[in-house]
Amino acid sequence: MPLSGTEAGRAQLEMGAGGDRTMELDRAAEATVLGELQQLADRGERFSVLSEEVGLRSFGAPHPLIVVDPVDGSLNAKQGIPFFNVMLAVLDGPTMGDTVAGSVVNLANGERWTAIRGQGASREGERIRVMPAAHDGRIELLGLESSTRSLLAAGPLLERATKVRILGSMALSMAHTASGGLDVFCAPVPMRVFDMTAGLLLISEAGGVATDLHGGSISGLECTLKTRTTLLCAPDRELHALALGAFARPA
Repeated sequence: MPLSGTEAGRAQLEMGAGGDRTMELDRAAEATVLGELQQLADRGERFSVLSEEVGLRSFGAPHPLIVVDPVDGSLNAKQGIPFFNVMLAVLDGPTMGDTVAGSVVNLANGERWTAIRGQGASREGERIRVMPAAHDGRIELLGLESSTRSLLAAGPLLERATKVRILGSMALSMAHTASGGLDVFCAPVPMRVFDMTAGLLLISEAGGVATDLHGGSISGLECTLKTRTTLLCAPDRELHALALGAFARPA
């Protein structure tokens, strides 16, 4: 947090394993996470870590796989905009459907979202209760991934939306979709599945729906830094169907 919005935090380092330029604040956050995980390994735990900056690192076993994005929303963090998070997830296999647990922590205010497969999702320790939607054939609040390409590709959704939010953090946007804060969140241009890991479990465990733009399942995709997909998610099936219908080709 002390590096957010500072020249020191914006210092450019080498390219990370995920293909983005690493900044000092990314490096510092990852060092903290890896330091904690090293302590687990020192106590005899065996696992692997997949992180945006260092890539895949073995701590003695391929699984469980701990997926880490030390700073999701790093441009917000770089600019001092207080909406960014650390995302962690645990997988017991190679695909997105193998996610056992996920955590998204808003680093600006400490708010914690968690999900455990088969046990539900929570926000600050309280089970998520989805805010009711109007269900009037409109998307009251639409969230979008932040690239300009995504804005252009989301044209069909914009026609059905009353308001739009582009928050700059995929994991937190998905968390707020899980609770019904956003009626729909969409990444209409293929994004890394790595960034979606914890958010997909949050949405699923809260009773929501997440697919690609064509309604296809994401759960079978391999969790790597290279795997990409589009994303369309909503807190309930009716809103998801409304959003999916916006992209359907005319008969």
